[in-house]
Amino acid sequence: MTGNRAGESRAAETRLRGLIHPMAVEPPAARIRSSPMKPVAPLTPPPFGVPEPLDEVESGGRPPPFRNRLVEIVDRWRSRGVKFGDEVPMLDPGRPGLRVLVLVGVLAAAIAGFVVWRTRPVAEPVAAPVPMSMSTGLASAAAEGVGPESAPPGSVRSAASPSPTSSVIVYVTGKVRKPGVLALPTGSRVVDAVEAAGGVKKGADPGGVNLARRLADGEHIVVGADTDAGGGGPLAAQPDGGGVVNLNTATVEQLNTLPGVGDVLAQRIIDFRNAHGGFGSVDQLRQVSGIGEKKFAELRDKVTV
Repeated sequence: MTGNRAGESRAAETRLRGLIHPMAVEPPAARIRSSPMKPVAPLTPPPFGVPEPLDEVESGGRPPPFRNRLVEIVDRWRSRGVKFGDEVPMLDPGRPGLRVLVLVGVLAAAIAGFVVWRTRPVAEPVAAPVPMSMSTGLASAAAEGVGPESAPPGSVRSAASPSPTSSVIVYVTGKVRKPGVLALPTGSRVVDAVEAAGGVKKGADPGGVNLARRLADGEHIVVGADTDAGGGGPLAAQPDGGGVVNLNTATVEQLNTLPGVGDVLAQRIIDFRNAHGGFGSVDQLRQVSGIGEKKFAELRDKVTV
C-alpha cells in the first residue's frame, strides 16, 4: 500500500513538469534584447480651436497608460497658456490716461465739498428779548385803550401832533436868546426847552415859569412875563385870548377856572394830555373820564388847543 502511494506521487510530479515546461517563456531581458524598440514621435500640440482626434488604440489592442495620457494633456495646455499669456495686453493707462484719472478725482472731490458746504446747518436769527419795563408799558397802554383805535369816530387828531413815544413840539418866546418852535423828546421839562432856546438872556428874570414842569405837545412858553395875581402858574398856562383855556398848556389852577372842573377833573385832563401827547382837538375832551355830553357842551366854547 505504501508502494502504491509512492508511485502515484511520482506520476503526479511527472505530469506537473510536463505542463510547466511548454508554457515557459523567455525572460523579459532576453525579450527586450531580441525585439527592437519602436521609435516615439515627438508630441506637437494641435492648433487652438481645432478639435483634437482621439489617439488610436495601439496595435497590441491595449490603450496607452492613463498616467502618460494625463501628462500629455497637461503639457499641451501648459504650452498654450504660456503662448496666450504673452498676447494678453497690460492694464497700463499711460501718462495721458493717468492725467485724466487725476482730473476726474479732483473734480469729484470738489463736487463733494460743495455739496457738504451747501447742506451745512444755518443758525436761525433769534429776536432780542423785550425789556420788562417796555412790555409792562405796552400792556398798560393796551389796557387803557391808548392809541388811534381808542378815539371816537367823530374826533380827528391833528396830523402835526406826534405820538407819545416820539417828541413834543413847543413854542418858546420871551426873554430867551433864540425864540422859536422847538422839538424835544417826550418827557422833557420846561428847563430843557429854555436851554434849547439858547437860555435866558443876561440879566433877565424867567419870571413865574415853572422850570420843573413836564412839557406838553403844542405848548407856548413865555419866559420873563408876569403871572396873574390869582393864577400862581406860569404865563404859558394863561388863556391864549378871548377868555378860553388852552388844554395843552393849562395847569390845574387854570383848569379850575372852568365851570364844573375841580382839582380831580383837572388832574384827569392833564393825565390824558400827557398820555396822548396833547389834545389834537377839543372833541377829545369827551374821552376824559368824568366829562359827559352835558359838561362837554359847557366847556366846548371855553377851551381851545
